[in-house]
Amino acid sequence: MKLFYSATSPFVRKCLVVAQELGLRDRLECVPAAAHPINRSAAIVAHNPLGQVPTLICADGTVLYDSRVICEYLDALAGGRLIPAAGPGRWTVLVQQSLADGVLDAAVLARYESALRPESLRWKEWMAGQIDKVQCGLAEIERAAGGFAGRIDLGTISIACALAYLDFRFDHLGWRGQCPAAARWFVDFNARESMASTRPDAG
Repeated sequence: MKLFYSATSPFVRKCLVVAQELGLRDRLECVPAAAHPINRSAAIVAHNPLGQVPTLICADGTVLYDSRVICEYLDALAGGRLIPAAGPGRWTVLVQQSLADGVLDAAVLARYESALRPESLRWKEWMAGQIDKVQCGLAEIERAAGGFAGRIDLGTISIACALAYLDFRFDHLGWRGQCPAAARWFVDFNARESMASTRPDAG
């Protein structure tokens, strides 16, 4: 399987963490791709019209995109270990993935606004709105953090990748001060091999 990826994408990282936790990492060939919201990569667009990473080309040629779809596919390959098949636990995991992805969507948009948009065109109120989404998402993560202990599933992986991205791009937000319970949980989860080996600076 080939995975179009960027080392700094938190959505790619989620897929890689999932693959490693499932024992599938050695089946992925990572293909570096310069996904960009303006200068779109023809190499990615040839397979994914949205031109985004992650994009996965399966062994049979099927193309999958969006990290949620890719993670569910990888989990199915491994027999369904990270997403409960049914019941309340399933919805908890999937909603927590959506919460983490929403935090990341807002954070990535804020990053684009500050790093890519010319300074004269930046919209401070819009930027503030994205950061408010991040803050509200963090409050919900903190509320749920008491239930994270001992869990290795798509929900906790997604949340860990979101918190790690805030460390990487938005350290000035100081999310740990707002989320002490989540911060305590994150220490051990972030030390897992799957997290350590997928850090943007891990090579």
